Amino acid sequence: MSNVNWKPFVFGGLASVTAECEKCVSMFAGTFPIDLAKTRLQVQGQVGDSKYREIRYRGMLHAIARVGREEGLRALYSGIAPAMLRQASYGTIKIGTYQSFKRLLVDRPEDETLLTNVACGVLSGVISSTIANPTDVLKIRMQAQGNVIQGSMMGNFINIYQQEGTRGLWKGVSLTAQRAAIVVGVELPVYDITKKHLIMSGHMGDNVYTHFLSSFLCGLAGALASNPVDVVRTRMMNQRGGALYQGTLDCLLQTWRSEGFMALYKGFFPNWLRLGPWNIIFFLTYEQLKKIDV
Repeated sequence: MSNVNWKPFVFGGLASVTAECEKCVSMFAGTFPIDLAKTRLQVQGQVGDSKYREIRYRGMLHAIARVGREEGLRALYSGIAPAMLRQASYGTIKIGTYQSFKRLLVDRPEDETLLTNVACGVLSGVISSTIANPTDVLKIRMQAQGNVIQGSMMGNFINIYQQEGTRGLWKGVSLTAQRAAIVVGVELPVYDITKKHLIMSGHMGDNVYTHFLSSFLCGLAGALASNPVDVVRTRMMNQRGGALYQGTLDCLLQTWRSEGFMALYKGFFPNWLRLGPWNIIFFLTYEQLKKIDV
């Protein structure tokens, strides 16, 4: 255990919280309202659920405007507390385990391959997302149901546990793990490989411009790869009792059959707008933290 490098864990957690804090800088500049709009867009149009059957939002901007007008500006930040807690735990474990697994397989960053990075990313994504799943459940329910959920974060965790048991807190955990495996297995390797080739090309050094471009591309790749799983995960986590969807495949097939294939890409634009700035801020912060001599 003495050989374990603690820096990726601490720096990953700090960078994740920093990126998450950016979401709530302001209603217009922050990305958290975009995250809420993504959730609202993904849960609407469910034929088998009368509560979410109606198409209330025409797009991201319409969703943000309507929620702000009908539910108040505070509603745009529903779920911010569990989101912060999630990033503090998920981000810490994700980056720490990813870097640790890589160093177990290869000694030098120059020797890393795409296959190595993808395998480490998938494994770290599954581990970190499984541990942080309860925070994801509460965040999604608060975003989807708005003012219906009242009280403190801990109070709501206790309510879910009392009403639905441990399974309620880990509802959709397989989907969360699948999504994280895809997101982390795509984003982190894309960032590392892009950064590596940009530096090795001789056209760009290990500087903020390289970090910016690499993080931009990894955010786009992550959004494209993860959106269908994200739609299914959001719907599974938001339902109570499990009456509508019997499982991951059932939810995916019902969504596809009743709403068409493109329903799996509902909320893609806000998803990308959320992942893009988040990844840029995260990696720029993380790279600067790595330079600290501690």
